[in-house]
Amino acid sequence: MLIRDHWQLNPDIDFLNHGSFGACPRIVLQKQYELLQQLERDPIQFLAPERELEPKLDEARQTISNLVNASKSDIAFVRNSTDGVNAVLSSFPFEEHDEILVTSHGYNACNNAAHHAAQKAGGKITIADIPFPLNSSADVIGALEKKVTSRTRLILIDHVTSPTGLIFPVEEIISLARAKDIRVLVDGAHAPGMLPIDLTTMAPDYYTANHHKWLCAPKASGFLFVTPELQHQVRPNVISHGANPTRSDRSRFLTEFDWTGTHDPTPLLAVQTAAQFMESLYAGGLTELYDKNHEKTLRGREILCDALEIAAPSHNSMIGSLATIPIQTEQFCRLDGTAAPAENLQKILFQEYHFELPVFQCRELPTACLRISMQAYNEISQVERLAEVLSQLKQERNPRV
Repeated sequence: MLIRDHWQLNPDIDFLNHGSFGACPRIVLQKQYELLQQLERDPIQFLAPERELEPKLDEARQTISNLVNASKSDIAFVRNSTDGVNAVLSSFPFEEHDEILVTSHGYNACNNAAHHAAQKAGGKITIADIPFPLNSSADVIGALEKKVTSRTRLILIDHVTSPTGLIFPVEEIISLARAKDIRVLVDGAHAPGMLPIDLTTMAPDYYTANHHKWLCAPKASGFLFVTPELQHQVRPNVISHGANPTRSDRSRFLTEFDWTGTHDPTPLLAVQTAAQFMESLYAGGLTELYDKNHEKTLRGREILCDALEIAAPSHNSMIGSLATIPIQTEQFCRLDGTAAPAENLQKILFQEYHFELPVFQCRELPTACLRISMQAYNEISQVERLAEVLSQLKQERNPRV
């Protein structure tokens, strides 16, 4: 059985966009279906926290605890990273004139949440303009240092950036912040299943991430880590029964996030199956998976950069399983006047050549970008075909090239 056969992806599409929403293997979907059947056979027994739900959630929590090297008592569940970021921001004790520092590579939804939180408190957002292309992770640290002020209270930083696919030096950023008494919220949306995570060593104040992307769990599944001394401050985005617990065996932090009202917990409860499956793909487990995806991504980026005649936009050490290429989209588009060049190129690649991957103009960056994802089911031949198509489109648009 080929690795790609474990997924249900459309064989007529070259799917190079695992990074957006992930893709769930058949065995994980089957586990979720079995859990749904159990739920509907006896909803009270399954969903009542004091009966089956809490023990099942604690099993899933242990899986994530092992994956990220953190105490399971410090891990709450959220629907996704954006949910986790919002929970921290809405709970944070901001005061008037306080500042939240974000970056130009930040995820738009989370930067929007930071803007909202700052506005409510009478504070403001400061954006660290990180170049792209960039020379090294020192460019990230330098850009942040320039924007830190005496009013900076929180830094919201990506572990792996969504638009540019870069691994940021989060441990160095946390050290910088700690020296200035600034808290750090790490958006690790892409990290689980892409690269090793050690939250004990990293020691962030807050870290939130998705299970449904590179770990390949069902959609609407993620976690929020909060360091113990701050857990009393952090509340979920939906306040429910867990707000006034009378229990001595469980923190309010867990009871509140475990139950935010009637919901489908099966995406969370299938995370153990997802982690076990991804671990089983190669003899070397997750470490070999990380290495193979990283190697494919670097090779894919090299192929595209050669085809576009550009230099790699970052050092290899900043790449995991995502790679973003700066691209002059007008060189490739047969402009129809109804869409921006990046949107037009993405539409051409999908509709005419059956590639699924993002081409976009990032608000905070000067260049349009094309991003590839390389999961276990992807093959270098898919990127080679993409490079051929881009070269063909460029030739059609610029006959003298």
